[in-house]
Amino acid sequence: MELSGNRGPSAVNLFYSFLRLGLTAFGGPAMIAHIKELSVTRKRWLDEATFNDGIVLCQSIPGATAMQMAAYVGLKTRGLTGALLAYTGFGLPAFLLMLVFSAVYMEHRSLSLVTSLFNGLQVIVVAIVAHAAYSFGRRGIKSMRDVFIVLASSGLLLAGVNPFAVIAASAASGALFFRNKTPFPAIAVETSKVKSPAKSTVFLTIAFAAALFILFFIHRGLALLAFTMLKVDLFAFGGGFASVPLMFHEVVTLRGWMDGKSLMDGIALGQITPGPIVITATFVGYLLYGMTGAVVSTIAVFTPSLLILAFAAPVFERMKTSELFNGAVKGILASFVGLLLFVVIKFGVAVPWDTARLLLACAALIALVKKIDILYVVLAGAALSLILF
Repeated sequence: MELSGNRGPSAVNLFYSFLRLGLTAFGGPAMIAHIKELSVTRKRWLDEATFNDGIVLCQSIPGATAMQMAAYVGLKTRGLTGALLAYTGFGLPAFLLMLVFSAVYMEHRSLSLVTSLFNGLQVIVVAIVAHAAYSFGRRGIKSMRDVFIVLASSGLLLAGVNPFAVIAASAASGALFFRNKTPFPAIAVETSKVKSPAKSTVFLTIAFAAALFILFFIHRGLALLAFTMLKVDLFAFGGGFASVPLMFHEVVTLRGWMDGKSLMDGIALGQITPGPIVITATFVGYLLYGMTGAVVSTIAVFTPSLLILAFAAPVFERMKTSELFNGAVKGILASFVGLLLFVVIKFGVAVPWDTARLLLACAALIALVKKIDILYVVLAGAALSLILF
């Protein structure tokens, strides 16, 4: 429930607060602590129970968790308008910086200095994804059934099975085998005071669908890009890193829009910008269709999960008590570890390994395991790349 007697932030205050926070939004899910400090401790827009319930919700649905939490705070304080303001403010710095980096990359990627830089950064990307697989696996893999789903997911992907089909099969398996297990703790909150922006959400959903329909007749390439990123977002359970194997499949394997190395470069750039790793969608859109492609790709990769959040928040109390729902989520999260292992293999194969690259990858992985900030790891890796390669 919202804090009694607190009218909540103004629209300008909400947008500005999350814009400032978005400027330093490094570390992905680690930003949730800063969002809590802003909205619960400092501003007192929400009480702790309501905020904690938002964490459970945002981990249960697709999308970048920190971005979803920003939208959740906006949703609980000013309805759908607040969600849009907080979501946009939090993500805008990452989008603008990625635009700049993408333009510079397009103009100068053939220079020897830039080539040396990204020769090293692709090794750092392998370490980042490997660490993500390790972190999520250590936290989420608790039984042999989890291990089976992880190994089966990786094996199916290596055999060429569509990752979206793997996720769907994992959800069905989880609903069947994990029905009495809940992946997250239940948190009691009052739902009678939750604002339900149902009509506004339906209107926004229709408007988004209409825009995609119109885009299809205006520019088929942009429409395909939008549908691709929309699909990536809809299946990105487990946070922003879940988008990496899905984007790799769509952009590199299925569409052939760029090679694996170029996508790895985009992921590396995504790690030196604030915000979620899924901002790589901006990079992909820019390389394909310039500024227009960047805008279309970014909107498409963030909008579906925002709409899901707006629809799910009012009914989440019933969702989280469903054995089938909890089992399906647990199955999806287990498959996510398998998807990350698959990407580690695919990215690793793309690297021309030698002693220097192997040592750099090991050093980066150890630094990440020791909880050194990912931004420092990437920047240090970039500096070493210029020296070594």
